[in-house]
Amino acid sequence: MSRILVRVTALIAVLALLFGVPWWTIVGSPELPAALEVLGTIVFAAAALAMPACMVLGHGPGQRDLAAKIGDLSLGLIWLLFSLSILGNVLRLVLSVSGVDSAAGIVSGVVVVAFAALAAYGMAEARRVPRLKELDVVLPRLGAGLDGLRFAIITDTHFGPLNRTKWSEKVVEVVNELNADVVAHAGDLADGSVAKREDQVAPLGKVRAKFGKFYITGNHEYFGEAQAWLDHMRDLGWEPLHNRHVPVRQNGDTLVFAGIDDPTGAASGLPGHGPDLPAALDGVASSTPVVLLAHQPKQVEQAAEAGIDLQISGHTHGGQIWPFHLLVRLDQPVLAGLSRHGERTQLYTSRGTGFWGPPLRVFAPSEITLLTLRNSK
Repeated sequence: MSRILVRVTALIAVLALLFGVPWWTIVGSPELPAALEVLGTIVFAAAALAMPACMVLGHGPGQRDLAAKIGDLSLGLIWLLFSLSILGNVLRLVLSVSGVDSAAGIVSGVVVVAFAALAAYGMAEARRVPRLKELDVVLPRLGAGLDGLRFAIITDTHFGPLNRTKWSEKVVEVVNELNADVVAHAGDLADGSVAKREDQVAPLGKVRAKFGKFYITGNHEYFGEAQAWLDHMRDLGWEPLHNRHVPVRQNGDTLVFAGIDDPTGAASGLPGHGPDLPAALDGVASSTPVVLLAHQPKQVEQAAEAGIDLQISGHTHGGQIWPFHLLVRLDQPVLAGLSRHGERTQLYTSRGTGFWGPPLRVFAPSEITLLTLRNSK
């Protein structure tokens, strides 16, 4: 069996499951009038055909934004409806065993109402200005001269088909109100070319920070123009940490901010791209504390081996649309928040500032993060 045939077969199977379970749960109810059953079947069949077509047109070489908007929204909605349908069928079984009449009709109604409520909530949550999350992080090796350093983090903004220029401006306003010493963007800046997304990214040029603004690539930069985005962010006043570091000094003490590329960079074909922690730390004294920007939490394994004090990551979106977090945890060691790895290393994983693809966030709120670095409790 050819590789293409395997992929096509797998795609058909996934679509049949994603759309088939909700169809059977809602449209397959015995209480539903025949006319509505036919109409519902047509709608589900049309959506099952349209969604993959729009995803290819929107995210393929052509990058047609209208198709991407339709495909992304369809993907998010059907995932949510599929997940609720699974739970609904568990409820249906319980009701049937309990001898409840019209169990199928009850479940169908419950699933539809829950879906409508969560979809509305998810879309509002995705489009809102992220909540501020503040946390003190103790780095025992941090010098007293840098105790209290304010470190703001944004990540996974994913500027894309939906024009979020005004949202971008509001995010910048929040960040600037923090009066941070350092600001970082931990990757997945935008989906698409610089030419298509520069208006949405432009407000980031107004971000203020006392010591510096640092940026690294995420995996999504490597789906498009990674080097162009590094160059563009430099033009906007950000310091790209492309497998390199920058020292921050105050009152006689030093803290190094280092950054490495996303692992997808290694297969991108771009010369010099891909994570290179030894290069990023070249020249850093072993006694100097290091904050590392690395887009994916699983990069913490190498960071812990190198004795990094604090790694900052994004990538997971906190799952973005429940219950996708269960699948994210199969790939990443942490979903969100502060965690410890090895003898010295701490990892802070942001849920992300924006969203990818489907304009929904369900039980995974976005965040702008402010870490205050301390040298003791």
